[in-house]
Parts: sequence; structure tokens; C-alpha cells
Amino acid sequence: MRRIAVINQKGGVGKTTTTANLGAALANNGLRVLLVDLDPQGHLTLHFGAELRDGQPSVYDMLTAATPVKDVLVKVRDRVTLVPADIDLAGAEVELISVTGREVILREALAPIEHEHDIMLIDCPPSLGVLTVNALVASTEVLIPLQAHFFALQGLSKLLDTVTLVRQRINPDLHVGGVVLCMYESATRLAGEVVADLVKFLETSRGTSCAWAEARVYQTSIRRNIKLAESCSFGQTVFDYAPRSHGAIDYARLAAELSPTPLSVGARALGETTLRDGLDAASAASTSAAPASALAAAS
Repeated sequence: MRRIAVINQKGGVGKTTTTANLGAALANNGLRVLLVDLDPQGHLTLHFGAELRDGQPSVYDMLTAATPVKDVLVKVRDRVTLVPADIDLAGAEVELISVTGREVILREALAPIEHEHDIMLIDCPPSLGVLTVNALVASTEVLIPLQAHFFALQGLSKLLDTVTLVRQRINPDLHVGGVVLCMYESATRLAGEVVADLVKFLETSRGTSCAWAEARVYQTSIRRNIKLAESCSFGQTVFDYAPRSHGAIDYARLAAELSPTPLSVGARALGETTLRDGLDAASAASTSAAPASALAAAS
């Protein structure tokens, strides 16, 4: 199973939106997807309309009371299974602080179901505490959603420092896979400048031993699209709520870039149909060309 932590310590950058809709897009491509909500706000859980009932176990119980992961799982969509969370998870930071081996609890808890899924996405909290360290230890890859704003680059350096520490001390397989630009507006000068700086920074790390030596800015950027914001309020992914919107098109493209294994003919056809339908609808709605990719904007 490919294990990816979706992380950015800055809130409001599209982290949960990316986890939910990228997961759905990968499932549309025929992959068995495991989503883990590790944010005490529980927004990923709410995104799928899976609000917890009284007494229903969550990731909090899994981390603090050794509840088996199979007792926590919730099937939220075809080929998509969720480990849900709620506000109780906020107490886990304090409860785990004195526990021996607290950094590996999540990895060990998820081990029994690894063979049942093709890919896992962990929605990390907007902080760099015990929960985030658990996510990084349980993963081998980091995906960073980023807005093309000046302060975003400053925050990125602290995140990379944390990834480096976890890689050096606990999880030597951890690396940064790439950065996906969210709420992207290619027409703004600032966006182009930020992306250019980001690409230049990543290029200078090539051939080194750092955790982001092979990281890239994904060619697919997620355009600002109101349908993405609307879909979560209905407890749906954008593919269920507005399958022909720009949001659906962009996440389908990102999934195609990220797909870990060659797809079967049937799965490939399913993903291509979703993307083609969206592109046809977008073309009919507007004669203007789609925004250029992040890398094109930086060149």
C-alpha cells in the first residue's frame, strides 16, 4: 500500500479538500483507497457526511485505547474507506505525550489492513505536534497542498524541517513526493512569482540526500472553484456533487499524475470517462483555454 501524508501546518490551504477529492478520484480510477482523518476538527469526516454517533469509535479510540482499526472503519463511497475523527482527538496530543513509543502508534494500528488497500491518504492537523509526527511515521510520502502566497513559502521551511527530523530519527523511507497548488489563480503576477521561487528551490535540491530531493510541483494545479466549497456542505465529493466542474476536472488530472500503478483497462476507461466528460462540459461552457499548469506559469 502506498502511504501518503497530506500535510501543511497552515490552515485553509485546501488540505482536507485535496484529501477527500483526490481520494475519490483515485477510487474512480479503480484503486482501493483508505482515508485517515487525523485532524481534531474532523472536517474530512464531515466532508463525507460521516459524522460520528454517540459511542461510535473513532481514530481517537484507536490511538488512545487500542481499539482495533476494523472496528473504526466506515465505508463512505465505492472503494473508499474512512478512519473518522471528531473533536475528542484534540485530547490525544496530551494523553499520548507521556506514552512510550507514541510516534509509532498510528503505523502499528493501521498495519492489519494494509493489504486491503492500494493507497492511503492521511489528512493531517494544521500543526506539527504528536498527531502529525504519527502521520509522518505511518507514511512513506508527503504531499503538500500549497497556496501561491508569499507567507506559504516561509511556512514550508518549517514543515520540511519536521519531515527531515522524522526521516533521520524514525522513518528513513519518508520523502516529499511533491507540492500541489490549490485555489490557484494563474492570471495573478504573485502566483507566478511564488511558483517560480518554489520550482527554483526544489531544483537546487536535486542530487542531494535531503527528503525533498525528488519532489516536484505537480503540473496539475487546483483552480479556485466554488463547487469544491459547496460539495463538502452536502457531505459529498466534487465528483458526486458537480462531476463536470473545474474542481472535478483538476482532481481527476491530479489523480492521473499520482496513480501509483498502471490501471486496468476498465479502471483506466472509468477515469478517462470522468475526465473527458468534465472537459467536454467545460469546453462547451467557455471558449477560453484552461489555465496553464504551475510549471508553465513559472517558466
